Amino acid sequence: MTVSVVIKTADGTSLAEGKVLSFLFQKDMYTPYTTLSAKVRAVRNSYEEAAEVLLLIDGSTIHHGLVDNIRWERADGELFMNVSSRGFTSLLTQNQIEPGLKMNMSFNRLMDSFYTLPYVTHEYNADDSSYIYVRPNTSMWDAAANLAYKLQGTYPYIRGTNTVMISPAAAPVSFDLSGEKLLYIGTELTDSRLASGYHMANMGGTYGDFELTDSDVTALKIVRHKYFDLDMRFLYDPPEALAFRDKYDFRGQKRLFCAYSGYKGEDVSDLVSFGSVTSERIGSVTVRGSSRGVVTETGVYRDKLPKELPE
Repeated sequence: MTVSVVIKTADGTSLAEGKVLSFLFQKDMYTPYTTLSAKVRAVRNSYEEAAEVLLLIDGSTIHHGLVDNIRWERADGELFMNVSSRGFTSLLTQNQIEPGLKMNMSFNRLMDSFYTLPYVTHEYNADDSSYIYVRPNTSMWDAAANLAYKLQGTYPYIRGTNTVMISPAAAPVSFDLSGEKLLYIGTELTDSRLASGYHMANMGGTYGDFELTDSDVTALKIVRHKYFDLDMRFLYDPPEALAFRDKYDFRGQKRLFCAYSGYKGEDVSDLVSFGSVTSERIGSVTVRGSSRGVVTETGVYRDKLPKELPE
């Protein structure tokens, strides 16, 4: 298995492709970008013009992002580089949209009309039957999450290096790990985001008309209540504002995962089988490597955000 880290300048010139000593690549359906941290035996003593970072495994690019931090040093007569990077889709969380009501908003229009982001592509969806209400300080990613829920009942995710999707992959690859020699298998619960009660004001600013209690959360002995103003994004169906928040807070609550030696090329929204998991959509992929080899951890989520389109 061949692993390489490539650093490029703003004009596309490759600055480094040295020996990778260690790396950690992470991808999750609820994170708007991929992440990479790596240590490389460097071929230069300066990377001041670095602009892009790529991670390639067996010739396939699985990460392409901005430089978050880069450090190079000389030790024992050798040069080393440490780099951390987030995928270019991280820019969606760092660019805000002018507040106000945006009518006839399709996913295509949302992604194409406001900013041109390098290397960021998106699923084609021209359905303009919906609208978004952009509150102050709303990022493009927040707007995409709102629109994805209205159009599909889903949450946006990243497929490939920097492609934004709002529907499940139409032709997912299936990975059957049930016969693989697994390093470990496990379950993870994250309850810190859960809320037991949601309370939204009506048009007059008073509470009591729009309430939601999550019995799944109260069963966990969690008491957390959230109050908020009338959500203008859901004027077509105010109770959906409560349901949206409940499902959003439940994202990633339960994850089943396994790990094996190597890397097979799985991606978010592909299908995987292992243990009690049978052909479920992949929600997380972590690949780490060092002198001891490459290990991949693959996980699936079981929460309230659907992985498939409604019938």
